[in-house]
Amino acid sequence: MKILGIIPARYASSRFPGKPLYPIAGKPLLQHVVERCRQARALNEVIVATDDMRIAEAMTNFCRVEMTSDRHPSGTDRIAEVVERNPCDAALNIQGDEPLIEPQVIDAVARA
Repeated sequence: MKILGIIPARYASSRFPGKPLYPIAGKPLLQHVVERCRQARALNEVIVATDDMRIAEAMTNFCRVEMTSDRHPSGTDRIAEVVERNPCDAALNIQGDEPLIEPQVIDAVARA
């Protein structure tokens, strides 16, 4: 079974512009999330879905990055675009602002 962990990431937030790249303990917020996802055993691959080159450049050494349209109204739409290009059995929508997400929780959701 092929399970993707997809993290939608947008730079142009109205409440907190640049939040995915905000440094926490010396790393961008999004990098913490990617590292937690990579510890999950159930995910075959972790993908950051973004429309911003700053995010793509910052994450390219940590996981695969898929550029998406800048016209998507939501992160779910961004994930749907990635899934269209990457057939899989399941795709988990993992929020990019959860740096303390437990890999075991990701695994439990993948098994559900």
